Amino acid sequence: MATQTVPEIVLYDLACTKGICFSPVVWRIRLMLNYKRIPYKTVFVEFPDIQSVLKELGIEPNESASGHIKYTVPAIHHVPTNIYMMDSVPIAEFLELTYPDPPLKLTSELGREIETKARAVAGPAMRLSVTPREMNILSPRSQEYFRRTREATLGRRLEDMLDPDEEEKLWDITESNMPAVSELLHTHEAEGPFVLGSQPSMADFLIAGSLQSTRVIDEGVFQRISKFPGYKKIYEACLPYMEKKD
Repeated sequence: MATQTVPEIVLYDLACTKGICFSPVVWRIRLMLNYKRIPYKTVFVEFPDIQSVLKELGIEPNESASGHIKYTVPAIHHVPTNIYMMDSVPIAEFLELTYPDPPLKLTSELGREIETKARAVAGPAMRLSVTPREMNILSPRSQEYFRRTREATLGRRLEDMLDPDEEEKLWDITESNMPAVSELLHTHEAEGPFVLGSQPSMADFLIAGSLQSTRVIDEGVFQRISKFPGYKKIYEACLPYMEKKD
């Protein structure tokens, strides 16, 4: 009988009806775990249960300036040290410190510039196209929570976001501004397929994770964003680190 690897990390992830990861921020950590070959298991949590589950684990919440308490995923339990934590940035820093081989560059000037420009250029169209379609892969309980919280934040019904004219207008704007992002993505193209050349960095996992998240939610939107130069190249280079999705 084959020996099973004991997981060192328990990853708390968002649940969806497909039974695989669909959160872009969780995908960043999942990509890192897969890249470093850290044995882990996933616990999927429904949207309305995040606070109660993480609170029960003893994880400290984030508190905004207005005093709003927030629990979020990803969260992890590091089994060997019995440490619990949440948020992708501190988790990534902890994993890099604890599992330094193979190394993963977490920040870079180029990576920060790409993230800033990509959010500005592609963010509006992606949010408009992805947010209302996310409802399609949620359980009824999570749908109710998602609708209530997102509509309160956005000030509009999710269905009203699926306006073809508005969607096309935003994607046209995205396409016209995308060359500035694509140029940055190709900075080290001669050295390899990743943002910094031959080895992946967190900047690649941010891009690949966002695209994979979009693909789980809606294949059509994924095809739309991945056609822009640089995006598909990085996504495909990261595919070996996306085999474990659950």
